[in-house]
Amino acid sequence: MENKTNRLKDIDLFVLDMDGTIYLGEQLFPEALRFVKEAREAGKKVIFFTNNASRNPQIYVERLNRMGFEASREDILSSGDVTAAYLNLHHKDEPVYLVGTPALEEMFRDEGINLTNGSDRKTAETASIVVASFDTTLTYEKLDIACNLIRGGATFYSTHPDFVCPLEGGAVLPDSGAICALLTSCTGVTPKYFGKPEKETALMLERSYNVPPERTAIVGDRLYTDIALGKNNGLLSILVLTGETTMEDVNESNAPDVILNNIGEILDYLY
Repeated sequence: MENKTNRLKDIDLFVLDMDGTIYLGEQLFPEALRFVKEAREAGKKVIFFTNNASRNPQIYVERLNRMGFEASREDILSSGDVTAAYLNLHHKDEPVYLVGTPALEEMFRDEGINLTNGSDRKTAETASIVVASFDTTLTYEKLDIACNLIRGGATFYSTHPDFVCPLEGGAVLPDSGAICALLTSCTGVTPKYFGKPEKETALMLERSYNVPPERTAIVGDRLYTDIALGKNNGLLSILVLTGETTMEDVNESNAPDVILNNIGEILDYLY
């Protein structure tokens, strides 16, 4: 397992996962504040990417600033952003039924997505596309409508594949991947996923910040999303051991380029 810390000094864009990487729940990692401040002072671009599409990105802006990070909307991308961009590029104005929170509904409408949510069931079931996400407002009716649409031939997409959302103290919530597993078991159809680790996310990062993959690093705590994004798309992958993954989970097939105890240790190799 080769350690590629020598590549860190050539990185122009650091893409940071949030929960488990710079904080855990409401617990801020102080070394994350130091890293962001010093990396920016060194001329590096630092942005934040979350697969959690249950919240409006503005909520993350407010939370990051409250914790001491200086962040604007332009510094934050989510799997919801990637999904909306894909829909606008490949399915402009097509009707979409969303299994998601009101915050994600609002974001999709702001991006011009033609949602059938919020109307009568007959209208909701005119959608030609179903998008499922992390939905903390999930109801049986939403699942039923989504299943009927997918069985009827609607295209099935999902914002991200995470099975659980971690909470402080080791607790978890069922996430987008778990909801999609239910829909798949009912319909026999597996969705196309967006967010990390999908190529659409890597492409959007390059388009949005004009930095090539070989000069971009993804920093995160999950092997199958954060680290896989780097491994599959040519980004430097940096695993931090402050969240979900332990050293026992790492093997030759899923190993990142760099493993660190916490995000602050990147600074040891930046200059």
